[in-house]
Amino acid sequence: MKEEKTIEILNKLVEINNDRIEGYQTASKETEEQDLKRLFSRYIATSQKCKDELATEIRHLGGKPTEDTKNTGKFFRVWMDVKAAISNKDRHAILSSCETGEDAAVHTYTDTIKNDLSTLTPKLKSLINEQRISIKADHDSVKKLRDLATVKEKVHN
Repeated sequence: MKEEKTIEILNKLVEINNDRIEGYQTASKETEEQDLKRLFSRYIATSQKCKDELATEIRHLGGKPTEDTKNTGKFFRVWMDVKAAISNKDRHAILSSCETGEDAAVHTYTDTIKNDLSTLTPKLKSLINEQRISIKADHDSVKKLRDLATVKEKVHN
C-alpha cells in the first residue's frame, strides 16, 4: 500500500514535468528568438532529467511511469497558442505564459514537499527537493526575463 501511494506521488511529479516539456516545446515553436529557443531547450532538458529520475524510482517500486499531463498543463498549452497567435509572437506574452506554467510546476513540487513527505523515503525526499530547487531556478529565470521584457515594452511605447 505504501508503494502505491509513493508511486502516485511520483507520477504526479512526472505529469508536471510532462507539462513543462510540452509547454516549452510549444513556446519554442511560438518564438523566433534564438535566445528563448536555447533557454526553452534547457528547460526541456531539466524536465526530461527530472522525469527520467522519477521514472527510475517508480519502476524500482514496481510501478509504471505515467505519460499523461495534468489538465492544467493542457490549459497552459492552449493558452500559449492563443496568446502567441494574438500577440504576434510577442516575447513578453510568451514569457508570461511560461511563467504561468512554471508557477504550476513549483506549486506542485512545493505541495508535494509540504503534504506528502511522510510517505517518502529520505532518498526520495532528497530527490524531490533537489528537483524543486532546479525547477524554481528556471521559474525565477523566466520571471526575470518576463520582467525585463515588460520594461523594454514600456520604453518602446
